Amino acid sequence: MRTLPDQEIVVVGGGLVGTAIAWGLARRGLAPLVLDGEDLSHRASRANFALVWVQGKGVGAPHYARWTIAAALRWSAFSADLMETSGIDVGLRQRGGFTFALAESEMATWTEEVRCVAEALGTDAPDHAVLDHVETARMLPAIGRDVIGAIYSPLDGDVNSLRLLQALHVGMLNLGAGYRAHCDVTEIVPDAGGFLLKGTWGEARAGRVVLAAGNGNTRLAPMVGLSAPTLQSKGQILVTEKCAPFFPYTSTTLRQADEGGVMIGDSQEADTRSIATDQDISSVLADRAIRTFPQLAAVNVLRSWSGFRVKTPDGLPIYECSPTHPGACLVMCHSGVTLAPNHAHLVADAIASRNPVLADGLFPGGRFHVPAH
Repeated sequence: MRTLPDQEIVVVGGGLVGTAIAWGLARRGLAPLVLDGEDLSHRASRANFALVWVQGKGVGAPHYARWTIAAALRWSAFSADLMETSGIDVGLRQRGGFTFALAESEMATWTEEVRCVAEALGTDAPDHAVLDHVETARMLPAIGRDVIGAIYSPLDGDVNSLRLLQALHVGMLNLGAGYRAHCDVTEIVPDAGGFLLKGTWGEARAGRVVLAAGNGNTRLAPMVGLSAPTLQSKGQILVTEKCAPFFPYTSTTLRQADEGGVMIGDSQEADTRSIATDQDISSVLADRAIRTFPQLAAVNVLRSWSGFRVKTPDGLPIYECSPTHPGACLVMCHSGVTLAPNHAHLVADAIASRNPVLADGLFPGGRFHVPAH
């Protein structure tokens, strides 16, 4: 057991959300300490698809659509900032993204989603195009005959997720933040001087605390008067061997990484806590990928993994400061890659300036506890 020196501000969680917040706080002259968990903890940041994605997001929630679009538009400048502070190129590509339909029902669903978002946003809506098979093949000659059409959005893109996480870690340290691994926080005790954070590793006292522990926030948030409900949502990814470039864009189900390997995903399991991959799901993912790009039938799958999404009951983020324990804030979301520029700038700005309202108060955790009438 050890006692760490007193801290001005501690960020609980060293994934994409926590490090983006810490990077932003350090850019503003603070010296946050990031307390991270174990290497084998269930980490969404090491299992994600690494999309910068706006297409179809915000159905019935135009405020979330605008929040997402604002982040996507900031990504180019943010990528340059990360390069400046870390020396790491995160491999940003924003050439556009496709949602491929292999059935008429899928095409109808995707079309209706982008139509609803565009109608709600009016002139603020991002550009998109509804393409039939011929129009899709004109942009992507390698596309399979089973693809009946696609939705294309030029604002969408992707990054190298592991280099992004590394750039945030290196950058925040270069800017003056601190980092300690193997410090999973199991208890937070508010007191008059701030907060006492405890774990099997020891304890640390902080004047302020930011909860950015992904699904771990569900357990920690009530300790500081906040709420962070989540749904069980597990996804699985296949990765192929490196192959010649054939897909210069990105999609929700398939992307060719900058190193040449192809990532295949889009599964969802809601009834398991096992981290193991499922071969039946792998087969479905592989089949859809081959139907989308038939040339993948000759490519070997090298590895697969699964991970748990950070997903609230309505799928939207939570950004909130505690009304009962001043100095405690909660930041959690599913789209840690897409929203990273907003976290590093807008949310970190608000926390640094002690603003009691984050993200204009649009995403409070209390929305899940509205009394029934």
